[in-house]
Amino acid sequence: MRALLLMGVSGSGKTTVGVALARRLGWRFIDGDDFHPPANVEKMRAGTPLNDDDRAPWLERLNAVLRHSLAKNEPIVLACSALKARYRAQLAERLPGLQFAHLRGSQELIAARLAERRHKYMPASLLRSQFEALEPPDGAWAIDIDQPLDAVVEALAGRIGATTP
Repeated sequence: MRALLLMGVSGSGKTTVGVALARRLGWRFIDGDDFHPPANVEKMRAGTPLNDDDRAPWLERLNAVLRHSLAKNEPIVLACSALKARYRAQLAERLPGLQFAHLRGSQELIAARLAERRHKYMPASLLRSQFEALEPPDGAWAIDIDQPLDAVVEALAGRIGATTP
């Protein structure tokens, strides 16, 4: 396995865990949020949830980034909400080795985290819509986020080590 997608709602720690894990493994890290088109950013900044039409080109672009990285034999960790099964299918298209890890926690825990941070455009008011949209993944590694960052990173690194030939 040379590609891992960290998924979950806003505030679940995708970027924090992704940066630490990529550093630990010597892999490239990509934050899916950095690939949103300006119209999506403005919509979220205004507190409006994205719809499937908004997300489609963004997901297509992230799939291309993953395929490009793997074509260069560059292992990669991608942070992306990937809340619905169809989003995950689009992200995994032509990437049979893509592994998903679902960073999960209670709505209360994540709301408390969001209250302590300021995201560049994702307001805490959208958390409820993210939980409503979330379709828990089949086949993903489920990682509980109610533990220290180092424990989350080590759990993921251990799983990756267990699957690397």
